[in-house]
Amino acid sequence: MQPNDITFFQRFQDDILAGRKTITLRDAAESHFKVGDVLRVGRYEDDGYFCTIRVVATSTVTLDTLSERHAEQENMSLPELKKVIADIYPGENLFYVIEFKRVE
Repeated sequence: MQPNDITFFQRFQDDILAGRKTITLRDAAESHFKVGDVLRVGRYEDDGYFCTIRVVATSTVTLDTLSERHAEQENMSLPELKKVIADIYPGENLFYVIEFKRVE
């Protein structure tokens, strides 16, 4: 079995599969992804594979510069997004935006 290249919390799986979540925000440990990368996606909880994505854009953002557009791409409100990011990455301020499309 091939290893997954990136994982997401299971709660995000349905949004990714439906195309409602089209970005992910990561810290420096996962800042190495590049446009054109094709990634196997798994669930964080059990590493179970659930789809393949292609990276279509990358950029950086700070907690203070997160926008409604980022929230829309994450399929949540801006206050929800800021809370989720603060919970996942406490104390971090610089994030790497990885925009992706699911590969059919």
